[in-house]
Amino acid sequence: MPTTVAVIDYGMGNLHSAAKALELVAPNCKVLVSADPDVIRRADRIVFPGVGAIRDCMGEIRRLGLDSLVKEVSATKPFLAICVGLQSLMERSEENGGVDCLGLFPGRVRFFGESLHDESGNRLKVPHMGWSEVEQTRQHPLWRGIENNSRFYFVHSYYVELRKEINALEAGRCRYGVDFSAVVARDNIFAVQFHPEKSQKSGLALLGNFMAWNGQS
Repeated sequence: MPTTVAVIDYGMGNLHSAAKALELVAPNCKVLVSADPDVIRRADRIVFPGVGAIRDCMGEIRRLGLDSLVKEVSATKPFLAICVGLQSLMERSEENGGVDCLGLFPGRVRFFGESLHDESGNRLKVPHMGWSEVEQTRQHPLWRGIENNSRFYFVHSYYVELRKEINALEAGRCRYGVDFSAVVARDNIFAVQFHPEKSQKSGLALLGNFMAWNGQS
């Protein structure tokens, strides 16, 4: 039986790009884009993407009953969350006036702000869009073969802020006006703010590592 990976479809992710990238790095694996709980439960590993506003994402996740399913499968299977998928794992987001999220990770999602500047005082545009370096703040199997401070592709106006007392969950960090957690990892969960499927060589390497990962860090 080929290894299967389920890409959770709740209507809010760039599913085609993610699925094609997974097929590219693991041609012998079966990629299933689905919202069917049975299909997702049977898969060997899970990808949880997301784009758009958190209120809409969380609304669809809850409407489809995927909130409890995400908690269930992320407890046991290799689980990769991407962009808003990462943000939805936090406790709460500032976006849309404040939205409660899934609460799998302790922390919140904050807005970059209307007046964001770099170290030289130059104005930075929001959303943060483009290629930025990611510092690997701790070792992890998904970093295998990827140089520290490699560039990945970001598109976001909100960023993850972990609670300071438990920032050991951070596996990657980026700076865009402020330092923020670009990667959060615990046990079998690896969650990234950037889009690996759009990040060329480094992103494909990360996806390849995920498809070979047994869920142990």
